[in-house]
Parts: sequence; structure tokens; C-alpha cells
Amino acid sequence: MSSETTSSATTAPAAPGTGAHTPEAVGMIGDARRRIDDLDGRIIGLVQERMAVSAVIQRERIASGGRRVHLSREMEILAHYRDQLGKPGTALAMTLLELSRGRV
Repeated sequence: MSSETTSSATTAPAAPGTGAHTPEAVGMIGDARRRIDDLDGRIIGLVQERMAVSAVIQRERIASGGRRVHLSREMEILAHYRDQLGKPGTALAMTLLELSRGRV
């Protein structure tokens, strides 16, 4: 019975929430998660910057008598993301376009 207890103890996660079973893995996961958090912060900042630039373009287009949305440009963006990231890239591009269109 003590071998079962020992066996269970060695397979229990070393830190809750990581799914890791060794202290080394816990450390590696923690470092990688901090890097992902940093990247996510930078991505959010870039998306916000993209939204602001898009607002300038839309404002100028409308002021010059054009439409708020330029569909052929959106198709180019969708194709670019799809070509670079595959089918999920299209979904990502759609989300970025939706965020960047602003409010009607």
C-alpha cells in the first residue's frame, strides 16, 4: 500500500494550476506564462493603435465623400491573414476589422 501512496505522490502536480509534475516544469511554465502575458499586453496595445489609425482613415474617407468601410481593402486584409495564419487567421482578421470599424 505504501508503494501506491508513493506512486500517487510522484504524479500529483507540483503546483496547482500548471498541470506540471516537477518543480522544473512549474518554473518553465511560470516563465512562459509571464512571457505570454507580456505578449498579450503588447498585442492589445497594437490592436488599440490599429483601431486609432483605422478611425483616422475612416474619418478622412467620409470627409472626402467616401464610405466608412472599404470592402475591397477588407478583402485584402482577410486574404493576408489567411495566407499567413491559415483559416484561423481569417477569424482573427474578421475580429480586428470589426474592432477597427468603429461605431456607426
